[in-house]
Amino acid sequence: MTSFAKLEFQLRVLCVKVVAFALAFAFLHATTHAQSLTPVQLEQLRVRANQALFIDSPLPLLSAHTYAKLPVNDNVRIEHVTFATQYGLRVPAIVYVPTHPRGKVPAIVVVCGHGGDKSSWYAVYTGMLYATAGAVVVTYDPAGEFERSVTRASEAGEHDKPIPGLTHAERVGGLMIEDAQQAVRYAASRPEVDATRIAVLGYSMGSFHAILATALAGPQLPKIRAVLLSGGGNLDGAEQYWDTGHAVNCQAAPYHALDFFPGGGDARGPVLYALRARSGPTLALNGTEDSLITKFNELEPFFVDLRNRITAITGSRTNLPETFWYDQVGHRPSFMTREAAIWLNRQLHFPNWPDAQINAFPTIKAVDWVTQTGVRISRGYQVEKKEGGILALDLHLPGLTREQLTAVPEADWQKDPTLYTLPGWIPHALAAESTASASVQSKHP
Repeated sequence: MTSFAKLEFQLRVLCVKVVAFALAFAFLHATTHAQSLTPVQLEQLRVRANQALFIDSPLPLLSAHTYAKLPVNDNVRIEHVTFATQYGLRVPAIVYVPTHPRGKVPAIVVVCGHGGDKSSWYAVYTGMLYATAGAVVVTYDPAGEFERSVTRASEAGEHDKPIPGLTHAERVGGLMIEDAQQAVRYAASRPEVDATRIAVLGYSMGSFHAILATALAGPQLPKIRAVLLSGGGNLDGAEQYWDTGHAVNCQAAPYHALDFFPGGGDARGPVLYALRARSGPTLALNGTEDSLITKFNELEPFFVDLRNRITAITGSRTNLPETFWYDQVGHRPSFMTREAAIWLNRQLHFPNWPDAQINAFPTIKAVDWVTQTGVRISRGYQVEKKEGGILALDLHLPGLTREQLTAVPEADWQKDPTLYTLPGWIPHALAAESTASASVQSKHP
């Protein structure tokens, strides 16, 4: 071996030792800041977290209603559906269904990000793509968007607006988390769906709601087989991203409501993932230049530490959150990429797609597809580094119009918009707060 080769070898050994030391230090740091919890204690925390977010227990009856069924192509149809959520409100949804299901099929629920709804290009594309694979896909409007907006607009952001008289802003986040749980229950209730093969996909704000909805899922929900997050998954500590963001109602307030976890604000992420791990695996697909992920340097070292802290809580390394990083990529929903499809197939076993077929599909840039079809993409997100640069599996999928993506006939919606929108929810939430306040005062006059 030459002197140069020996030096190179020694440097490699040194690098390995440094990495090993860093990981060992991270594990030691994690275990000294994480409390071991028994399954009973974890369940008690789950119940208390649902109470802190005002999530119904039991969850409301679904009372699902189908308005229409429309063909998309030879392989997929869409269904216009609503199902119930808190206080009798209705959630408008578009459900993508394989035209020729092969036995019991898997199901996927898409939880949208800020400004997103069931008319967003990524919800439409994901729905058609995985219905072609043989799965039922449920997409729905978050509170305050599209059919749940008083103006029926997209990117309305109504759930972010302060609500006069509402003391507990976390109620809004609790509503949105409950919506996601109800969407899972709806998917599981369909006769063609195998309730042991359900995945939840969450983007950005939706990644936060998805992980909480699945971590806090109680006995009314099936065990959720897989969770796929994009533009998120970094459930960080006190005074970091999820605590300090501008989105108070839907993110910061509900996250603060969980400060009671043993270990305080820094323990919320590990405890939530420990709860999630009881049901199945989670994968986070993120970009190395996503400001949401990198604001507090939350790249792979953050997730290494997170895994170690989860292990310190549960004593197990089963179902720890996995990661995949897209180099020099920003904030985007990567649900329709090859990496996402392969991972989902491993968990759900799509009836129509073996891995070899997934690997053989060509790809198309998201910006090219939305340009061809006119399907809505959020303002500023058509750029290469964000959503526009996503390489989606290309099955020559058609676009869908806004009319096709409207679940409730407008005449029916106009009869009583409060069935769908926040103005219909707010009086109930305020009444619940008033009742709770009166109860406290009667106990402590």
